[in-house]
Amino acid sequence: MSALLMHATEHWRYIAPLLTPPKTEADYDRLVGTLDELLNLIGDEDQHGLASLASKMGDLIAAYDAKHHAIPDAPGHEVLRFLMTEHKLSQKDLPEIGAQSVISEILNGKRQLNVRQIRALSKRFKLPAEVFFKVKHPS
Repeated sequence: MSALLMHATEHWRYIAPLLTPPKTEADYDRLVGTLDELLNLIGDEDQHGLASLASKMGDLIAAYDAKHHAIPDAPGHEVLRFLMTEHKLSQKDLPEIGAQSVISEILNGKRQLNVRQIRALSKRFKLPAEVFFKVKHPS
C-alpha cells in the first residue's frame, strides 16, 4: 500500500463527511457550515492546499440545491406567491413589502416589485435578487 493511500485510510473517517453528498437538510446545513469555515481559512488564496476540497464541497452543495432548492422560473409575483405558500406566510407576515393592499396588487400582477421590496425579499428568503426580476415571456 502506498504512503498516500495509507494516510488516506487513516484519516478517511474525518474526510468522508466533507466529500459525501448531503441526504438531509441537516447534512446540507452541516456541509454548508463546514464549507464556510473552510473558505474563511482559505481566504483569497487560489492556490491554497485545501482549495480543491472547497471546490468539491461546493459542487456537492450545488447539486443538492439544484435538486431540493430549485428556484422557480417565474415572474416575481409568482415567485413571491410560491415562497409564501412554502413558508406558510400570509400577506400580514410581510410588512417589509408594504400594506396588505400593496401585496395583493403584487400577487395579482397589477403592481411590480420595486427595488426596496426585492432587496427585502432577497434578504428574508436568502435568495439572489435576480429571481424576482424574471419576466414571463409571451407564448
